[in-house]
Amino acid sequence: MHPLRTLILAAAGNDAIRRLVATAPVSRDVVRRFVAGERTADAVRVTREIAASGRWVTLDHLGEDVADEAQADQNVRAYTELLDALHAEGLTARAEVSVKLTAVGQKLDERLALDNASRVCAAAEQCGTTVTLDMEDHTTTESTLRVLRELRRTWPSTGAVLQSYLRRTLADCEALAGSRVRLVKGAYAEPEPVAFDGREVDLNYVRCVNALLSGDGYPMFATHDPRLVRIVAERARWYDRRPGTYEYQMLFGVRQDEQRRLAREGETVRVYVPYGSQWYGYLMRRLAERPANTTFFARALVSHS
Repeated sequence: MHPLRTLILAAAGNDAIRRLVATAPVSRDVVRRFVAGERTADAVRVTREIAASGRWVTLDHLGEDVADEAQADQNVRAYTELLDALHAEGLTARAEVSVKLTAVGQKLDERLALDNASRVCAAAEQCGTTVTLDMEDHTTTESTLRVLRELRRTWPSTGAVLQSYLRRTLADCEALAGSRVRLVKGAYAEPEPVAFDGREVDLNYVRCVNALLSGDGYPMFATHDPRLVRIVAERARWYDRRPGTYEYQMLFGVRQDEQRRLAREGETVRVYVPYGSQWYGYLMRRLAERPANTTFFARALVSHS
């Protein structure tokens, strides 16, 4: 693993660094590059702006590894409030939600997470949209896929997320290729026995692209890597996939010109939009995914301190 990435991921769990970043006067201005805001109204505003540009949205209410059932319930209520607000604004045709199961109780009890995720799926169905289950570190993978299978009994359009840095992922892609699957590289610190590193992550991403495009599901390719974007386009042509039978996904605040370019060319582009007060862990993982982002962040902190 890149030494800087290791350092950033370690910082994600360091309370002292969290307090420093959270209290620095410039932090909130910097965070706006990657996070829509803290309130439901902020998420709806950003969704409206992105939808007006011809792109789609998936929204993540930030909050994970909850400590008790009340906190998990609070996160569920945040999602239902968001879905109602999107529906009231006529935006659910362009927006869905992404849910981390740890935010709704997975590490407390898997059944609790299933019940809470079901509440979000039911609310999404009533509002005319869908849910995708985010994938987290490898210790939650099996549990997340079990919950996914249960949710799909009632809501078959529930999306899965698979991470190309895990050695198991190609087999998972082959098993789930007939469904909605978002393919990402992965953003957690993982041990070598379960995860690839460096170039192997990209090679496995391409293997997974082929597995998903060869199926009859709806693949969602989350990458900012220009080379992988080109490879996805080439492989989509190879498998005779038309725009609209797959999509690209990119993060809010990252490569927005490229997002707009792809959308102008008729591709479906979905923007992953996080919001909420618990932004610190998310920010650290984004910096770790692309360590060059740390330069942007560090300069802003120094220049305003």
